[in-house]
Formats: sequence, structure tokens, C-alpha cells
Amino acid sequence: MNTSFQNQKPGLFTTIAIMTLTSGVVNLFWGFIASATALGTIVGVVCLPLTILPTILGIFEIIYAAKLLSAQPEPVQPSQSIAVFEILTFFIGNIFSMVVGILALIFYNDTNVKEYFGRINGTVVITPVPAAPIPEPSAPVEQPELEILPAPVEAEIPEPVEEPAKPKRIRKIAGK
Repeated sequence: MNTSFQNQKPGLFTTIAIMTLTSGVVNLFWGFIASATALGTIVGVVCLPLTILPTILGIFEIIYAAKLLSAQPEPVQPSQSIAVFEILTFFIGNIFSMVVGILALIFYNDTNVKEYFGRINGTVVITPVPAAPIPEPSAPVEQPELEILPAPVEAEIPEPVEEPAKPKRIRKIAGK
């Protein structure tokens, strides 16, 4: 058995597995109780397919948690779909599974968990390395400032309009 530090499961990874297993058991019981209650009424018989859904989710959660908790790591991807379905159990009144789903989605984004999933799946996980800061130059380089002038606008002067000259009238004096 290899007990090197690199092959140890991160704490959040184990937490995800235990929370998923517990949520699976809770969903199994929740589905059985909801189905038994629904069989008591005629309307409940019509709604029986909806009450079976937590049971089905519970089965998938238990299978997934068993893969995560196995002594020999199996290639398995982070199951965000199970986490989303756990969150959706809020609509049937299961608050515990909703909290587990939210925490699972948060824990899947941890770098140690991502790296461990990458190692057990045989894929390389590239973690972003912060870029080195660009050193400032010792003497600032002066750049000539270019002056941007507006383009000259030539005003158009309208040509004067000449009015036609009126002919001068001569007054005639009466009686002369």
C-alpha cells in the first residue's frame, strides 16, 4: 500500500464522499416515507412518480459515495449533476440534501480536490500560476507628446444677392 502524501485523499474530498453518502441514506428514507404517504390517497397515487425521485437520487448518491470512499481510487469525475439534484430536493422539503449539494459544489472548486480528481483520472490538471510582476524601468522613457489640432474649417460665405435696381420715376408737376 502506497501511503505517500501525494496519494492521500484531501480532507474536502473525504468530506464530499461522507456528505454524499449521508444524503443518499436520507433521500432513501425520505423517498420511502413520501411514497408510503402518497399511497394513502387517490391523489397521492397519481403523484407517486414524484415521490419515488428522492429514492432514485439516494441510490445514485450511495453508489457515487462508495466509489469515492473505496480504498483503491477509481477513476471518477466530480458529479455536479448529483449536487444539483441534491439542491433541487429543496422543492420536496429536504433541506439537508440541499445544503449537502451546495457544499459539494463549493468543495469541487477547491484546488486540492481538483488536483486529486485529476490524479485518479490520470489527467493533468493545470493550476494557474500568478504571473510575475513586470519590473518598472529605472528611468522613465519620455515619449514626445503629439498635439492633435482640429482640422481647419473654412466658413462658406454666401454670395450677396443683388436686388434688381428700380427705375427712378420722375414726378411730373401738374400745371407746369
